[in-house]
Amino acid sequence: MGGSFNQVNIEVVDGIGFFWSILIVIISTFKKMKVKLAIIDDNTFLTKAVRDKLSFFDDISIKWSALDGSQALSKLEENHNLDMILMDIEMPVLNGIETTQIVKQKYPHIKIVMLTVFDNDENIFKAIQAGADGYLLKDIDPDSLYNGIQETLEGGAAMNPSIAMKTLRLLRNPIDIDNPIEKQEISLTKREIEVLEQLSKGLSYKIIADNLILSPSTVRKHIENIYKKLQVHSKIEAVQKAKRHNLI
Repeated sequence: MGGSFNQVNIEVVDGIGFFWSILIVIISTFKKMKVKLAIIDDNTFLTKAVRDKLSFFDDISIKWSALDGSQALSKLEENHNLDMILMDIEMPVLNGIETTQIVKQKYPHIKIVMLTVFDNDENIFKAIQAGADGYLLKDIDPDSLYNGIQETLEGGAAMNPSIAMKTLRLLRNPIDIDNPIEKQEISLTKREIEVLEQLSKGLSYKIIADNLILSPSTVRKHIENIYKKLQVHSKIEAVQKAKRHNLI
């Protein structure tokens, strides 16, 4: 009788031990899961600096980098299995604010933190409008950058203290980034509206040209005319203003 009781105790202890072993393996696996990042910045020196800052943290994996928004969108078409993008603002071809809006439309699961040298009100305002999840300055130290990434992934919004103060001020007193054209009637041709609709999908000039059976130079000319009529300086501004005026 005593022997049977001891055997049952041993089996229970073994069962509990097995359970805890499995639990430890599961916890360890989660701990080893790496955060998948991409860096979009046209300055390769600064991209390397960001890589160096994050090299101290084993749970950060930088999957790729891109020199501009257009290049980044091509890479995302191939593989958008990312947790976060660290995004510069001033870039050729497709800037960071334009790219942020397109990425958020196509891949809403990807968090985007603006990582830039620009802390002016207009860039902060437009980045938030485009869907940015955080806004950090490039002179940030490694620990603060890492903590900002983790905070954003957990549902927060990473910001330098100075950016947070500017954001609060903007919320209290939104800046007027538009001009008197908002009160005027905007008239675009049928072809210009077609080009705008294509632009709103994040398509390149070449693809727009192919879709509309036009030459790339003709597409560029239409876009120049659109910018002049809307009095804007970027694709994102053109698309946003066209939507506000129900043009597309």
